[in-house]
Amino acid sequence: MEEGRTTAAVQGYLDELAGAPGATAAEPVVSALLGRSVGRLHHLCAALLHRSYPRLTRPPLGLDVDELLGAVVERLIKALRQARPRTVRGFFALANQHIRWELNDLARRLDEQPPPVVVREEIVPAPASSGSTLSPDARRILAAIDALPDDEREALSLVRIQGLTHTEAAGVLEVSAKTVQRRLNRALLLLTEALGDLRPDAPAGEA
Repeated sequence: MEEGRTTAAVQGYLDELAGAPGATAAEPVVSALLGRSVGRLHHLCAALLHRSYPRLTRPPLGLDVDELLGAVVERLIKALRQARPRTVRGFFALANQHIRWELNDLARRLDEQPPPVVVREEIVPAPASSGSTLSPDARRILAAIDALPDDEREALSLVRIQGLTHTEAAGVLEVSAKTVQRRLNRALLLLTEALGDLRPDAPAGEA
């Protein structure tokens, strides 16, 4: 029931935002919109952070969900000065995009940092790698997901990454649960075609 009320409230703010004459008039609407949707945004941030970017939660970055949410809200405030999503689906698709961009930016910055130097009495040099760099395979997987068609990428993100049920994802996307399943199956098929050589049982020559 609460999910339905949130969806209806978010849609109401989006309708109001669409009619706002300018950025100044839109500011209170944007604030109310983000305040009403903060619970779902927190859930999306937590799902993506812990399932796809757990290394960012460990030292040296130690990112937590509230920090990520704050950065994403800042991004959305700026984005909504220009963007005017018309539907709940469009709004949360925009939010998902900015969550991914924020996490990718943080991961890239972490990868670019020099490995930490551990000073010991015997002055042993630090290891050549901190172990924080994305592997080539991980980069391929992320690139393949980003390359999926919009509908398939949304279904995969909501169900496999954020943990929504098919019914919950269908509500966000405003389609049937069967359509969500069909898009998810298509996404998995495309990923299998693009990344088939990464399967554990793939012939060694394919890698």
